[in-house]
Amino acid sequence: MIAYRLLTHEDTSAFCHKVTDALAKGWQLYGNPSYAYHAETGKMMCAQAVTKDVPGTYDPSMKLGEL
Repeated sequence: MIAYRLLTHEDTSAFCHKVTDALAKGWQLYGNPSYAYHAETGKMMCAQAVTKDVPGTYDPSMKLGEL
């Protein structure tokens, strides 16, 4: 099965570390990153989709970050 996650965070180095950590754990980039202004907080936000081919079948209770 292919697992999917959307990683999000403020536009800081923490976002880059979050994506780098996912890549180090075998996740692959999926599509282009997104960048948007969050009007309520006044901060820029980043998002990057990642996927990973994992054994088994989908279960809604699985913790995707632990795959």
